[in-house]
Amino acid sequence: MPQHAFASSSNHSEANTAAGKLFLAEGEGNYRAVQSAEVVAIALEYLAARLPGSVVLDSPQHVRDFLRLKLGALPHEVFAIIHLDAQFRVLGYEELFRGTLSQTSIYPREVVKSVLAMNAAAIICCHNHPSQLATPSEADQLLTQSLKAVLAMVGVRLLDHLVVGGVTIESFSERGLL
Repeated sequence: MPQHAFASSSNHSEANTAAGKLFLAEGEGNYRAVQSAEVVAIALEYLAARLPGSVVLDSPQHVRDFLRLKLGALPHEVFAIIHLDAQFRVLGYEELFRGTLSQTSIYPREVVKSVLAMNAAAIICCHNHPSQLATPSEADQLLTQSLKAVLAMVGVRLLDHLVVGGVTIESFSERGLL
């Protein structure tokens, strides 16, 4: 896994000229300012390196943090799945469908194909709302019930469906909708 060292302007020698910036160490004593997109990319790289088979999703907060980074700032809707084994270890994350600013088409058949190809025992599905409003729509609720029924037919549990609206995330399970 790549190693990255960061320094904030408060502990950097040029703090007076770069207040509030974050710096990346590029060797002993050499730093360069980084953009927020680069910090997010490094965080995703770190999470991706930890994902396959090594992470057990033992905290809803870990799932939320990951999804905020992956989906929170996208300008278009994306529907994705986190594939899990029987011990709820992450097998993979897959973005299955990409839509427009306000909708995406999801096909349960394709979801089942993906789940079976990964040999997943359970999944968490998720999608974002570029409007930044995480409230599940009626269409979201109908889709979730349909996916739950179809997945049950092949012995796969739908553990949750999360809607990401910027930094806010709504859980179907926590709302009693699953």
